[in-house]
Amino acid sequence: MSVLEKRWVKPTLLFIVFLVFLALPRITLTFFGSTYLVELFVQSMIYGILALSLNLLLGYMGFPSLGHGAYLGIGAYATGICIIKLHMGTLPASILAILIATFAAALFGLFALRARGVYFLMITLALAMLVWGLAYRWVSLTAGDNGISGISRPQLGPWSLREITHYYYFVFGIFLLCLFIISRIVHSPFGRSLVGIKESESRMRTLGYNVWLHQYVCFVIAGFFGGVSGVLFIFYNGFISPPSLEVTPNMEILLMVALGGPGTIIGPFIGAIVIVFLKNFVSVYTERWLIFLGSIYILTILYAPKGILQAFDLAWKFLIGRSTAEKKQEKEYGK
Repeated sequence: MSVLEKRWVKPTLLFIVFLVFLALPRITLTFFGSTYLVELFVQSMIYGILALSLNLLLGYMGFPSLGHGAYLGIGAYATGICIIKLHMGTLPASILAILIATFAAALFGLFALRARGVYFLMITLALAMLVWGLAYRWVSLTAGDNGISGISRPQLGPWSLREITHYYYFVFGIFLLCLFIISRIVHSPFGRSLVGIKESESRMRTLGYNVWLHQYVCFVIAGFFGGVSGVLFIFYNGFISPPSLEVTPNMEILLMVALGGPGTIIGPFIGAIVIVFLKNFVSVYTERWLIFLGSIYILTILYAPKGILQAFDLAWKFLIGRSTAEKKQEKEYGK
């Protein structure tokens, strides 16, 4: 058995990646002298949680949504309103904000799940624009164009999360927890049922499954994790405003999942890293960075239609096949 074929190789690589993320703040300070990369990875993990939740709909249920960013906005706005206007503590405000985002998903799901395909896409976009309209027009509650600002990061025991490295580790811990929970959901009987429903709703219905209820529960769970990302988002930025709820951010989130690999556990996070870094680096040189991003997406669709992660997986299998073939040739020559 070659090195590439051994079962411990992939877990070892994942453990190395974990160690790199743990050491990332120290690495960036040592080699770059700034925390800019740390901030980019904080953004990537926040959007990564949102992309992972959307992946439950797109990758495992087969429902593409153009309005998933609404739950980030609801979670962020609810947190800001609870802290600024209701003078609530950080923890109760955060919990209430996540519950509000979950309730919004439960309400939106009653309308959105009546449609399929492009109609589902348009309904989710319309619902997201409804949230954007409320954020923009309900000035007494949301401050309209000005948004909600002045949200400071809380103190976590002896740690002040105002320090970006401390907030990085806090977000990293939440991200790992969300990744673990989503992974368990995907590999549970419920998650396997979602895949079966995606393949054939009529067959699963014939087998006695309540197809609509499975889809509805998945929709609500996705909204819950969207609310979590919203809470992390407002504590990172310190503010939330209507532009965060526009069409472009919603498209970026959908693109993260499609680019990284729908139906994979870690793929959407890889897509989030790619898009966050492109957005921050390419936009420095041109305002039309979306053209560059669109070109990359087109190339991915043409040459890796199942996403970057699955392209890596195919490359891995190619290397394993190649090493196996070389080993057979060595045995034949040895004879």
